[in-house]
Amino acid sequence: MQAMNNPFVNLLVRWLILALGVVFSATLVPGIGYDTGTTLAVVVLLLSFCNAVLKPLMVLFTLPFVILSLGLGVWLINSLLFYFVGKLVDGFHVAGFGSAMLGALIVSVTNLVVTRLVRNAAEPRPPPPSAPAPRRGGRNDDVIDI
Repeated sequence: MQAMNNPFVNLLVRWLILALGVVFSATLVPGIGYDTGTTLAVVVLLLSFCNAVLKPLMVLFTLPFVILSLGLGVWLINSLLFYFVGKLVDGFHVAGFGSAMLGALIVSVTNLVVTRLVRNAAEPRPPPPSAPAPRRGGRNDDVIDI
């Protein structure tokens, strides 16, 4: 599928997946909500920016904690960024850090699942296996040739 190789299309798909995750978190977590579709678009753009710029720096500075927590530190960083965006964007409501933690978890799981589905749908299917090739010497026994 040639369209998935286009960086612009890839970015749009990633934004749509992130928007889907934010919509799911707003639907499932009582302390999270947004007012309009425009607010949702601003949240998606700001979360994308934070994930591209701030998150790598935060992971770098907290690397020992991330390693000692077996990766759970990254979830806390995602939660902090989610909470931060909730404070920055008018019309996007995050009640507290607990809501941000649940919201970040839902966004992460949505991203993981939908990205896998999109990737699997975009990958070309391998041809069905044909008959096994004849073994060397024309024999069809279970002896290992050396």
